[in-house]
Amino acid sequence: MKLSVCALSLSSCSTLQKTTTKTSSRAASATASNNEPGQRVRFIEGISTRPTPKITNSQSSKSTVISRNVTMSSANLENAATWQFKYAQLLDVPVESVLNQRLYSFLEDWMGTPYRMGGKTRDGIDCSGFVNMLMNTVFQLNLIGNSVQLYNQVTRLAKGQLHEGDLVFFKIHHKRISHVGIYLENDKFVHASTSNGVMISDLKEAYWKKYYAGGGRL
Repeated sequence: MKLSVCALSLSSCSTLQKTTTKTSSRAASATASNNEPGQRVRFIEGISTRPTPKITNSQSSKSTVISRNVTMSSANLENAATWQFKYAQLLDVPVESVLNQRLYSFLEDWMGTPYRMGGKTRDGIDCSGFVNMLMNTVFQLNLIGNSVQLYNQVTRLAKGQLHEGDLVFFKIHHKRISHVGIYLENDKFVHASTSNGVMISDLKEAYWKKYYAGGGRL
């Protein structure tokens, strides 16, 4: 019935090509083959239709999951605090992954504190003093010791196994451990440097790669 309506409609169009008996036969043949799934139906030269592809249940479910993830991600982004944006930029990580407010609040208070050998206040602090204070305040681990003593307390880890709160150690111009910092994310660590005080550095930097001695977890 649908084909008959189409034929009537097309016959009134001035662009309809003249058909011969042979052409009609071909059209009939094409129409007859329409019952076979996946076949292309050709009404007139240059105009054709194809079966509409079906969307499977698995594809539909996958699209829903992706949509939900995007929505959730956007919601988290809108609710992010200023400090999350700041440290996400410093660490070069997604805002949603910067979650430890206690840690980053501590860093906000101490960032830029000058280096002072044996110091333990905001007037000046050394690398091991800073690590001990941060681990005590943020992670509730009662640490006391210099960089060498801390190195002897940790379980050694490969660089790829490091997580937030692990310790990283360096041998700077010494054969023994002489510097310590705390791993954050994405190869970034925080420490009290002799040159710039409390700051965030990158393990991939040539200087730190040269003197890196290993990492560990308490």
